[in-house]
Amino acid sequence: MIVAAGLTPAWQQILRFDSLRLGEVNRAVEAHWCASGKVFNVGIALSRLGAECRLISPIGRDVADLVLCEFENLGVRSRLIRHTEPTRVCTTLLDSATGMVTELVENARPLASDCLGQFVAAWTEECASADVVVLSGSLPTGTRSTFYRDLLRKTRSRSVLDARGPELITALECRPFLVKPNREELIRTLGRPLDDDQSLVTGMRELNERGADWVVVTEGKRAVWASSHEGQWRLQPLPLPRLINPIGCGDCLAAGIAWAMSEGRDPLESIRVGIAAAAQNAGELLPGRLDAAKALDDARRVQVEEL
Repeated sequence: MIVAAGLTPAWQQILRFDSLRLGEVNRAVEAHWCASGKVFNVGIALSRLGAECRLISPIGRDVADLVLCEFENLGVRSRLIRHTEPTRVCTTLLDSATGMVTELVENARPLASDCLGQFVAAWTEECASADVVVLSGSLPTGTRSTFYRDLLRKTRSRSVLDARGPELITALECRPFLVKPNREELIRTLGRPLDDDQSLVTGMRELNERGADWVVVTEGKRAVWASSHEGQWRLQPLPLPRLINPIGCGDCLAAGIAWAMSEGRDPLESIRVGIAAAAQNAGELLPGRLDAAKALDDARRVQVEEL
């Protein structure tokens, strides 16, 4: 079983325009609403891949029923902690004329101590039977930076951590199996520029030395980098025949890795599956709507270069 957990879900608005013109009135030709944010994207992706998964997240009462209805339709098993604060709304603007994607992100509101306590209790209970756990997303304002570290202390499962900054650094002492920042997040975490490939690899190895068994760094459509105590690799993403919406690709990569790990695949093969899942997500309008057979088939075409 896989546990997917995080504190910053979102209620997502996706608007598509024939042509988006800044500073003018724009009328969308298509509008969609869906559950999103890193934790929801990971949970949806895992469920669509066929994993036995339990999603743990707080949720505002304003959209809780809408989210639960969507999860029921998608087959997502969840433990949602309802609270009174509104769920943040994030908006994706898709410009069909240029292919550009603009994301408007609302920061998550602080969570009350009783909500955090219920979250920790749910985590402790669900992780008792988990093979893999996935922690993803930023921490709301006011949440201690050691929150992820404290959660990882409560489980012996292999962990995938998609975080940055102090919450990532403090969690390294728990020796997470795999951490997955993107390049910009790694730069901010280490507090120094990573201007070339060698400096990037050096930064990744620093996270290995501080406790992470595996480090995976993404750069959007560019190469995916992986490092462990045994070596470093560069993996080439699959070409995208049609880019529709890249939102959630990193979350699908994390979900694909966790799913493949739970199925007994080795780390590099699991990363290849994650890359295939991310590419598949980019060709879908709504995040996390993956097909397991396609992900496994596409993963075989992901090229791996040892450095």
